[in-house]
Amino acid sequence: MQNSQLLAVMFMVLSMIAYQISASFAKQLFEVLDPLTVVTLRLCFASIIIFVMFRSWKIIKRLPDLKWKDLLLYSGSVCLMNVLFYSSLGLLPQGIAVGIEFLGPLTLALLSIQQKSDYLWVVLAIFGIALMVPWHDAAGHNFSYLGAFFALAAGACWALYIYYGQRVVRQNIGLHALTIAIALSAMVLLPITAIRNPTQLFDTQYWIYGILIALLATAIPYALDLMALKRLSKLSYGTLSSLSPAIGAIAGMVLLKEHITVFQVIALVCIMLASIGVTLRSSKSID
Repeated sequence: MQNSQLLAVMFMVLSMIAYQISASFAKQLFEVLDPLTVVTLRLCFASIIIFVMFRSWKIIKRLPDLKWKDLLLYSGSVCLMNVLFYSSLGLLPQGIAVGIEFLGPLTLALLSIQQKSDYLWVVLAIFGIALMVPWHDAAGHNFSYLGAFFALAAGACWALYIYYGQRVVRQNIGLHALTIAIALSAMVLLPITAIRNPTQLFDTQYWIYGILIALLATAIPYALDLMALKRLSKLSYGTLSSLSPAIGAIAGMVLLKEHITVFQVIALVCIMLASIGVTLRSSKSID
């Protein structure tokens, strides 16, 4: 495997670990805050953090010359993906929400297939996802059809995020694209949340939690994702992302005391094999 690909895989794994830890933390926070308020706090603080971190004032002069269609679609996918996923997380167990959401990037991976041999890894990943999601809970009290709809919609936005993320990085503005996307998302959500729930939004005792989630769920993983997208194809990215439900299950077990069944252990193995397989396959095609 080439060093650039190995580095991209490392970026993605670190991104998913940070994001899934933040999801477990956010789910605990839903006991005192609604999902929209959590997302708004997260994006507002993230926009400030990454603006300073990436020194994004350098891009201000170039704003009139950018391809705004791709940037706006990228920003919209980021905004909706976050709102929809957190809404689903407030209604579903973390493993189910993450598993359903993942159908979005998996579909993108299927559409990106060019060689028949690649179907093996995607099918293996789909099989792993099917085992990961506890479908028997569909008839139970902890399953919400509205939550499932939110998760599916978030998955569609995730696929758009991948697609337009690759288009945005070609504009050669680096991580400043992330600053623009997060800032625009925050600007859209802030007035909506301020009208719906001003008391919690402006209660400073929750701001520290917003900062923590902004780091774990936005600034760190999205920056790592953009760097990974420079080195990976849509197929590699989409199938490697199958590690996300596995990491989510582990985070749920450790942080939320969720139980992992034997079928979910088998699912972890299938998902990891698919991720390794598609990465090695992509590396050979480059060589």
